[in-house]
Amino acid sequence: MPSVYLSIGSNIEREKNVRSALKALQSRFGQLTLSSVYETEAVGFDGPHFFNLTIRFESDKPIRDIAKSLRQIEISHGRARRTEKFTGRTLDLDILLYGDLILNEGKFQIPRKDIMLYAFVLEPLAEIAPDGVYPVTGERFAVMWQNFDKEGINQQIVDFPV
Repeated sequence: MPSVYLSIGSNIEREKNVRSALKALQSRFGQLTLSSVYETEAVGFDGPHFFNLTIRFESDKPIRDIAKSLRQIEISHGRARRTEKFTGRTLDLDILLYGDLILNEGKFQIPRKDIMLYAFVLEPLAEIAPDGVYPVTGERFAVMWQNFDKEGINQQIVDFPV
């Protein structure tokens, strides 16, 4: 059964939405492994800080079924579908990895390239899967985080009892 890794983010009613999303995800997918919750500045726009974390669960559901469930959870949390990439979010749920699958079908890309681009994705992923590997390069997440350019990054772990 593949391990599925998701990135979770919210900067609108972030505590409420992250807690509620975790309950919904656990209800649909079972036991979750959670990273710490990181508070990060908005990237690409001016807005309230985000809460970001990564979770892991095991699932034999097809990836497209998982993606559909994630969209339903986002919509139930007031997520508005906008064409703008860099905007505030009540809830953002993105599939980062699905086992060692490599998939590139339009906007549907696994592994998600955000792993290599954003500290708020890579650091929590490296926290819960330090020995996991990026399927495209075979590089371990802990090594990717160690080598990541951290200049100008402002994120910190926050106390977030679940």
